[in-house]
Amino acid sequence: MKRPSVLFLIILLISACSKAPTAEEQVMEDARAAAQIYYDFLVQGDYWQFLHGRAGTDSLPDGYREQLLTAYKQFMAQQREAHGGIAHADAQRARIDSSLQLVQVFLLLSYADSTQEEIVVPMVEHNGEWKMK
Repeated sequence: MKRPSVLFLIILLISACSKAPTAEEQVMEDARAAAQIYYDFLVQGDYWQFLHGRAGTDSLPDGYREQLLTAYKQFMAQQREAHGGIAHADAQRARIDSSLQLVQVFLLLSYADSTQEEIVVPMVEHNGEWKMK
């Protein structure tokens, strides 16, 4: 008799823990995941893909697009000189900012010299995709 009640409690606990995320939680998770992908591109040196993670880059003039790519390369060179480079980025959490109509994603940058820095990346939804603002 005791075994079925324990089984029932286990099933109840599992179903309570596996509830679907709310719409707000899903929005924050989607924005967090997109920021993670974009910063992974940056760390890997794929500056073109990182650039495409920014909102509005499809309408930039070619010259400005090249300037941004150069700036990303220079930034990563500075990080290598100062800290041995960025070892990895970890999108920790996200928060909806309804007044600015964006999601703020908090990323922890871990450097090769074992220092860390938290940055905030504003994300906006554009044509069904999350992009960096």
